Amino acid sequence: MNENLINPDNYGDTFQQKSKYVRGKLPRHYLDWEKKPEPYKEYKAALNKIKLPSPEFNENIRFWDVIINRRSTRKFGKIPITLYELSLLLYGMTGITRVSPHIAYRTTPSAGGLYPIEIYPIVNNIEGLEKGIYHYNIPQHSIELLKKGDFRRQISDGCLGQGMAFNSAVNFIFTAIIERSKWKYLQRCYRYIYLDCGHIGQNFYLIAEALGLGACTIGAIFDNELNNILEIDGKKETAIYVGVAGKK
Repeated sequence: MNENLINPDNYGDTFQQKSKYVRGKLPRHYLDWEKKPEPYKEYKAALNKIKLPSPEFNENIRFWDVIINRRSTRKFGKIPITLYELSLLLYGMTGITRVSPHIAYRTTPSAGGLYPIEIYPIVNNIEGLEKGIYHYNIPQHSIELLKKGDFRRQISDGCLGQGMAFNSAVNFIFTAIIERSKWKYLQRCYRYIYLDCGHIGQNFYLIAEALGLGACTIGAIFDNELNNILEIDGKKETAIYVGVAGKK
């Protein structure tokens, strides 16, 4: 089989083969540090910026109980979650834990410490928080209001009509800023981007379980429908995953 022949129906197989590292044929390129992409996204013209409560953790939560009890929850109650619970979810997924001269480390690993994933909370039912589309400002541990309104139907439709995205208290759309990883890893960056997002997704599950919340992740999405809701281009930045959470 000629690996250079690309069958459009087998694009996944093609990507897997063409992005392999082969001994003696590793890609070589010069890292232009002056053109390294910014590690954070910030909306300077956001409608509102809300500082989140400082994350403080219950020392009585047993780690192995959280691991064993973690599961997907697809049905949610109508009781709102709190701003404090939102704070812990966001911090636990990608909050900054320590800062060195060259990198700000976070709660999840990332290939090359490049952290390509951004998180957009879509608020449906959070105590004291207006419904709408927000963006998580990581260095400030705050959320930026981008659009006001009830977006449950649009998000649910963008998740192939799955009702759990309509009934949840909050939906998290995970996007990838491709160039942050491509700057170093070229075409292999996509492998690392998906791994990075998977690390965040697991933390999302574990934090939700520790807080007594229900959670589930969704990989079946209409990519461009979610991109359009967020007003991102789907190329430089694109939606790749969704997490839904609420009271069990």
